[in-house]
Amino acid sequence: MSHAYSRPDELLSDLGLDPSCYPIAYPNRFPLRVPRGYAARMRYGDPNDPLLRQVLPLISESESVPGYSADPVGDLASQSGNGLLQKYRGRALVVTTGACAVHCRYCFRRDFPYADNTATRSGILSVMRTLGADAELSEVILSGGDPLSLSDQRLADWLNALGGLSQLRQIRLHTRTAVVLPERITPALLQLLSNSPVPIVVVVHANHAQEIDTQVGDRLKQLREHCQFVLNQSVLLRGINNSVSALAALSERLFACGTLPYYLHQLDRAAGVAHFEVADDEATRLIDQLAARLPGYLVPRLVREVAGAPAKQSIAPGQHNAGTESSLGFN
Repeated sequence: MSHAYSRPDELLSDLGLDPSCYPIAYPNRFPLRVPRGYAARMRYGDPNDPLLRQVLPLISESESVPGYSADPVGDLASQSGNGLLQKYRGRALVVTTGACAVHCRYCFRRDFPYADNTATRSGILSVMRTLGADAELSEVILSGGDPLSLSDQRLADWLNALGGLSQLRQIRLHTRTAVVLPERITPALLQLLSNSPVPIVVVVHANHAQEIDTQVGDRLKQLREHCQFVLNQSVLLRGINNSVSALAALSERLFACGTLPYYLHQLDRAAGVAHFEVADDEATRLIDQLAARLPGYLVPRLVREVAGAPAKQSIAPGQHNAGTESSLGFN
């Protein structure tokens, strides 16, 4: 992470692209961060590379668009203190850190006030008291930022503390780091996850098959060997994966690595990300075409998160009770 690209002009130059041809932004908040290994998967000389488009900050991010806000999914209204968010019955999410290995330009938490809303080491006991009082709780989600930005010891602290909740059936760990910085998936981390007192479900975040090179694929297979499930959730992004061929290639590549497609999210309308949005009717057509091309278990569920809703909202007709999520019990 310390060697990641932090200047757009350096990244573009190393890809054989002229920085002067791009309307680049140099934001003070949420600046460029791209691991060099992830950049190595980008196509040299291709200004439309789907990995580059996910991370390159452009002037269009500064445009004010009605309906786009700093808190698009109502995280702040769902806080219970010490980084704990409780939106859905039987589940709770812990913001374990604000750090992430990559700054994706479509990120829905790009303006999240992490300084005041992240679980600290000293806050674990308070979080455990709140969770322990919830008799309906069955799953806790470790999120961020990215929980794999934590040290193994900090992650172990969370797993051991959560292991004391007798009503807990599984821990879900959401990570983009496994895809953009696969070196983080070390033998020590795999052993830590394997020894968790509560079964671990890992949800990785890949949007395009090009992100999953041999090294990433090997790490995903290792995670599958040491965890209960490995699932993937994607975001539907204009100019990146809004084609049947891109989505099909991603699902097939994931499955070859022991990972099941889980969700295909419609864009969370965070301020500055409007240029990535795909209309619902186009999204629905893509899912219909994908379903005609792939077996059902490789078709992710098309959803949108709506602030205040009791669950993710299905968009594509006929998917309400279909797909990986309903069969495995996740939301």
